[in-house]
Amino acid sequence: MDKTIDLSKSDANVIEGEFINIKQSTIRAVEGGHIELQQVGALTIDGERLDVTQGAALALTGKELNLNQSAAFISISDNSSLNASFCPIAITKENTMVDKSAVGLMIARDIKAENTSSLMMIARNVEGNVTTLLDWRSALAFGAVFGGVLGLFKLLRNKG
Repeated sequence: MDKTIDLSKSDANVIEGEFINIKQSTIRAVEGGHIELQQVGALTIDGERLDVTQGAALALTGKELNLNQSAAFISISDNSSLNASFCPIAITKENTMVDKSAVGLMIARDIKAENTSSLMMIARNVEGNVTTLLDWRSALAFGAVFGGVLGLFKLLRNKG
């Protein structure tokens, strides 16, 4: 694996390296230690520390994750920071800091959020200004109603 990789305005399949700096490119997969991406589109990004600015990715995994004005479908990390970003599924082992972002499902031990919207948050501690669509009671009620409706349709289908 190469130690340092710098890439700009290009397309690549797989990039691996210890220190990776990519700007204005599209990549299929990136793996490495410290990864910095600016205006990059990628399918998967896996590394120790990920810094993504104005980028988009399908899946991000790493120990430290920083998203700034970016979008990711799913992110999994030990600690994460989202600033003006969008992520439908954000799973963090320890701490999540979210500012001016939209997150569908956010799971973390501790969440600090400012001016953030979320569909549902699951955490031991939540601090800050966040708007959630479902709290745990609403999610439980939604699940019970959804399960009841599915059960009713299954009963009706089996009788017919």
